[in-house]
Amino acid sequence: QVQLVESGGGLVQAGGSLRLSCAASGRTFSKNAMGWFRQAPGKEREFVAAINWSSSSTYYADSVKGRFTISRDNAKNTVYLQMNSLKPEDTAVYFCAAGIAYPSTFTHSYNYWGQGTQVTVSA
Repeated sequence: QVQLVESGGGLVQAGGSLRLSCAASGRTFSKNAMGWFRQAPGKEREFVAAINWSSSSTYYADSVKGRFTISRDNAKNTVYLQMNSLKPEDTAVYFCAAGIAYPSTFTHSYNYWGQGTQVTVSA
């Protein structure tokens, strides 16, 4: 059974940092792209960042560019999201996704999803 388990969410003040992790089990994703999405209350799930299998290419939503960094450790089957200079508008449930050949900004492109981790940024 394939599982993606996110961790590292929490409550932080504006300007602070958090590092999210997503550990995969049940199969290896070392040759697949992985991504992070987020969903705020009452809003659609939106793309945050994606990374290709070799870490040579990364992609970011304009809203997080320059503040967030996606990375991965294929030996650990894990993807990370370093979030700096957090803003209240970053408050959302963050989901990791995997299972496609190439990075995508579209939710429907991904085959596997985690259960999400809450990130709350106070003003």
